[in-house]
Amino acid sequence: MSTSRVTLIPRGAILQALRVGPSSRNIVLNFNTAAEYAHNPAHFGATIGRVANRIHNAVVNVAGQQWALDVNDGKNTLHGGKMGWGTRAWEETEKGTFVLTSEHKDQGFPGEVKVKVIYTVMEGEGVGEQGKTEVVMDYEVELVGGADETVVNMTNHSYFNLSGLPTIEGTIATLATNQHLPLDVAGIPIDTSAAPYPGISASVPFTLGLTSPDVDDCFVFADTHSSPSSIPLDTRSLPLRTCATFSHPDTKIHLQVKSTEPAFQFYTGKYVDIAEREDGTPARVPRAGFCVEPSRFVDAAARDEWKGMVTLKKGEVFGSRIVFTAWQE
Repeated sequence: MSTSRVTLIPRGAILQALRVGPSSRNIVLNFNTAAEYAHNPAHFGATIGRVANRIHNAVVNVAGQQWALDVNDGKNTLHGGKMGWGTRAWEETEKGTFVLTSEHKDQGFPGEVKVKVIYTVMEGEGVGEQGKTEVVMDYEVELVGGADETVVNMTNHSYFNLSGLPTIEGTIATLATNQHLPLDVAGIPIDTSAAPYPGISASVPFTLGLTSPDVDDCFVFADTHSSPSSIPLDTRSLPLRTCATFSHPDTKIHLQVKSTEPAFQFYTGKYVDIAEREDGTPARVPRAGFCVEPSRFVDAAARDEWKGMVTLKKGEVFGSRIVFTAWQE
């Protein structure tokens, strides 16, 4: 699917371009051709599943049975395994709607599931102000066979660069919450508690520098963290709320990220290191882009206290919604 502002490709149900302003500057990191996404180690623009983020020791206990998952991040599973949904060939059944069947034991996960990602793009006056582009992503998953239960946690893994330069330096960021889940060196929560992120205050702007702050953490909203059992499996019935907003003083480009999810991973791109591609895509250096990945709590699939928010049973629907809105002054 392609509009004047947005380009989507079936591999990984990927957001390849989000263009803003009179010059139609693309603010998401991408490759110039769809073929180059066959090797996408940084997950540029990808739809992430079956379970986004990390699962401790690559093991889940589902309905009393342990399932060994694909190990691809130290001892852990990251973003669904080596061949997670961001690497798969999806079918575009109609404009902006992508579907995928994830087989029983796909990357070790129990159950066959049917997955749908629905992109809705609104441009200009359709989002209330001339020049704005809004990308809405609706996620739906149903368990259809192989097991009576499974675990699901989906997100989008786009990297944004508002500066038009090789790095995100100078970008002004504002996070709606500074409560995060303190992590160990492997990126797994130390326990189930949350704490203020050092140096970041909720709803107070701060500037992303050339090397700092160096963030790759799961931020949680206080109300959902204090009551994880209240988070529905399909969060689309909840109102959208802002996760983060960004702008750059030189380009005058703005980005707002909203979702119905209880948490989001904020990542400042320290490990991005992509060589120049044969299709002419330029090299991408560390901190070439930042990510905001709305989702459930990191490692929820392996934590009894949080598992309810990611456990999908037959007859149920996992659902979530993410909205990117971009514009230039």
